[in-house]
Amino acid sequence: MEKWYVAAKRADFDGIAAQFHISPVLARILRNRDVVGPEAIEKYLNGTVADLYAPSLLKGMEEAARILREKIRAGCRIRVIGDYDVDGICASYILKKGLCCCGAKADVRIPHRMKDGYGLNDSLVEEAKTDGIDTIVTCDNGIAAADQVRLAHTLGMTVIVTDHHEVPYEETESGRRCLLPLADAVIDPKQPGCSYPFREICGATVALKLVQELFSLFGLPGICPSSDPSVPHGVLDELLELAAFATVCDVMPLQDENRILVRHGLALMKQTQNPGLRALMEVNGILPDQRQKAIGAYHIGFVLGPCLNASGRLDTALRALALLESKNRQEAIPAAAFLKQLNDSRKEMTENFVESAAQLIEESTLRQDRVLVVFLPDCHESIAGIIAGRLRERYFRPVFVLTRGEEGIKGSARSIEGYHIYEEMTKCRQYFTRYGGHRMAAGLSMAEADIDAFRKEINQNCTLTPEDMQERVHIDVPMPVSYVTFSLVEELGRLEPFGTGNPRPIFVHRDLLFVSARILGKNRNVLRFVVVDEKGRRWEMVYFGDRAAFEDYLVSRFGEKALQELYRESGTGVRLSAVYYPEINVYQGSARLQLVLQYYR
Repeated sequence: MEKWYVAAKRADFDGIAAQFHISPVLARILRNRDVVGPEAIEKYLNGTVADLYAPSLLKGMEEAARILREKIRAGCRIRVIGDYDVDGICASYILKKGLCCCGAKADVRIPHRMKDGYGLNDSLVEEAKTDGIDTIVTCDNGIAAADQVRLAHTLGMTVIVTDHHEVPYEETESGRRCLLPLADAVIDPKQPGCSYPFREICGATVALKLVQELFSLFGLPGICPSSDPSVPHGVLDELLELAAFATVCDVMPLQDENRILVRHGLALMKQTQNPGLRALMEVNGILPDQRQKAIGAYHIGFVLGPCLNASGRLDTALRALALLESKNRQEAIPAAAFLKQLNDSRKEMTENFVESAAQLIEESTLRQDRVLVVFLPDCHESIAGIIAGRLRERYFRPVFVLTRGEEGIKGSARSIEGYHIYEEMTKCRQYFTRYGGHRMAAGLSMAEADIDAFRKEINQNCTLTPEDMQERVHIDVPMPVSYVTFSLVEELGRLEPFGTGNPRPIFVHRDLLFVSARILGKNRNVLRFVVVDEKGRRWEMVYFGDRAAFEDYLVSRFGEKALQELYRESGTGVRLSAVYYPEINVYQGSARLQLVLQYYR
């Protein structure tokens, strides 16, 4: 069972509340997120695009922009080489459109997941030379492509690397030595000597920064400070939307600059200028009424983003790029519908393999491992990362999912808090023919004969304790549900967008009385309760979690009779401590307060 922690960070909550005209509850939540000091609080609550960091603060930025300006003026052919996930697709679109707006002769290549694998490879470099390309610009890859950069130079091409992944390194007697590619310019906030104030930006944001710098050199308009659709917007505003989209999909922390970028991007998406993005929303039924409803990070991360990802997983990411490049609705709708259909197929495949993997874990010695290395030889390599993520959620430990690819074993890894998966892989790099990633996710290639040895060593090196592998629930405030009001829920909205690094605030009410329950939903997987607070007031509470596990827990603690009486609304109820968040539920024009149950005991 998960471990609950109630935040106990101290501050002058009443003073902060008075200074910023917020409630003490909101002040406490800000402190829980380590938003400390007047400047940081002001930026968190009211930050605008004017607070985004200057592109020139990125090491290598000025050199890269200068090289590209000279190449554009000379009429040289430029090729953007991206990646097949959402971040790489959006980064590719941003760079190509930005370069073309500056007058460049630019095109894009995105590696095929199955044929090419991740990132820049020899065949892509050789193809570029054959096609008469003068300059290669990578995006969301390249930092680990030292050999390919060297090949491109040998063939007479210029290379600019833009990336956001960890820089490869080796341990020597004198310490860690970074292995940077010897490109003509390297832009990566994680490279040594880069003083950019916020390192955790995605590849598409790095691409956006490069385009911003180029636009400045060419005297083109910058980002509009307003999201008001009545105010004229330019190309950079459309590109910012896609950088925000990629930030969410690549699970970047929604802190500092990322938070501002995503909040502004979400506001722009309500009236997006991109026909492909608008069509993707339409076919997924997110904004059926002329895009007047709000779009949240959830829609991007769990509905729209997976459709773009599905193209790179089951077909080719060029389809997703083509969608973003659609000129009108007539062109975009069929392309968006195809991607949605692909994603529906991907979801069915994923469910089947997640259950196969769980069965393998439960029926073997894998269950005893602190790092799960699961070999699913028949699994489509494109969904290995999704399966790893699902297994991580189920077992709350780092997970590698390996499968047979066209050339040996391919794998994806997902990690938990407190386990830097890229650094741990580096300790075992002798088993990999190729690998890369960051703290929470990574990819790899290896020989099938090395799987068992790798599993053994990665576990031998692991220092995770049983407590580390227990889900942690960080509760913001112990708050009885009677404190919930419409104004509080509306004020909590100022903390959005929620996501990694900026979780939705949650509260706990201890010993809450549950007096009735109903089963709802097409799949009968939603529970709606009536609960009673300490003042005798009745509240609606919904639960979207594991219904069977909830029922089993109630039977184990209170007996079968108590559960049946709860469903029949005929008993005295049961008392549970409930971790929840409040929301406003609008149905048929009527708004009412509702509580959402997250955890119970």
